[in-house]
Order: sequence, then structure tokens, then C-alpha cells
Amino acid sequence: MRDVPEDLAARIESGAARLCHAWIVTRADGGRLGFTDHDRPLTVDGVACSPSEGWGVGAGEAETGGAAGTATAEGAAGEGFDPGTFDQASVELWRVDWSEPELRVPLWAGSMARLTLVDGAFTAELDGPAAKLDRAVGRTYGRACDARFRDARCGVASEAFPGMSCDKRWRTCVDAFGNGANFRGFPHVPGDDFIAAAPVEGGRHDGGKR
Repeated sequence: MRDVPEDLAARIESGAARLCHAWIVTRADGGRLGFTDHDRPLTVDGVACSPSEGWGVGAGEAETGGAAGTATAEGAAGEGFDPGTFDQASVELWRVDWSEPELRVPLWAGSMARLTLVDGAFTAELDGPAAKLDRAVGRTYGRACDARFRDARCGVASEAFPGMSCDKRWRTCVDAFGNGANFRGFPHVPGDDFIAAAPVEGGRHDGGKR
């Protein structure tokens, strides 16, 4: 249940509220950035929220029970846009009365899971606050890399490959980043087709690499 300020609730019920969204992004280094889908700058929780990046609310999924829940934000990636700025950042989404920004209600909070760029636009995938409880403890065998892009286990420098993201596949790691030595997955783990395979005659059967 959300705690909606009485003044804001009264405005919403009367139809007088002037509502927009605001995002407060707190970077890993403690710096805070603000964005809004309103057409003018706003100050929310002491943070100047810029409309210029064109942030908008994407799809959201609020899970029940102990599930993590997910959401997305979308916007334009202008000149100089650096995805590395958002590595390990936390994100708060607010519903704000733009005529009186202190009247606001929190809608969602989570952390930046992945940011992808396509044709000058970005999509930020966000994990809910219970995401950490949904993660495996220790390592598991899987084809995909389990490192976070540009972290210490990944080894790709934070300033390298600006504007690029990683889909955690072996071929991407090798071909796009030349980082196969640090790949943290198991690309040669047999799949379901191997389990269902039957013996065949002919061909090469020397136990070599597939």
C-alpha cells in the first residue's frame, strides 16, 4: 500500500492534479541524477530532474510473494551518453504533481540490471528490491556468463567500448570484446539435444571438441 500525501490525494480526486513521472538515479559513487517525462525541469527530493533525455515508463511487472519484480525505463541516448554511468545504480520512480513537486508518491524502487542501446535509444531493465533474494548463491553451470559487464570478474575496462552492452554469450565475449579469457560461463555444456541424442553410424567420434 502506498502512502499518498493527503493534499495530493485530494488533488487527484478533484481532477486538479498535474501529474508526471520522475526518476532519481543514485550511482555507485553516490552521485544522483534526475529525469522526468514532464516538458520542463523539476526539482524532486533535492535533485534537478531533466526532461531532455526523454525518459519514459516502459513495461513493469510487480510480482507477488518473494519474486523479484521487474520494470523498464526508455529514452533517447543523446550525444555523449555513457551507459557506464548507470552501472550498479539504484533507481527510484516517483509520481509527481509538477505544479508542486513536493507532492509526490513513490511508485517503484530497484536497481539497474542491464542497459541496451538500439538506434539512438536506450532501454534500462530494472530489478526490484527482492532481486538479490532471487539470485543463486555461488556459481552454477550455465552457458551464459555470470559476471556483470565491466566488473572485476568481467575485466573489460569501464571506459572501453562506449555505448556497448553485453548479452553474456561466448561469441559476443570473444568476437565483440576479445575477452574470452575472462568469460565466466560454460559455453560447451551439453544441451537438451545431447541428452536426447541416439547413437549414429559414420562421422567423427573421437571425443574432440564439438
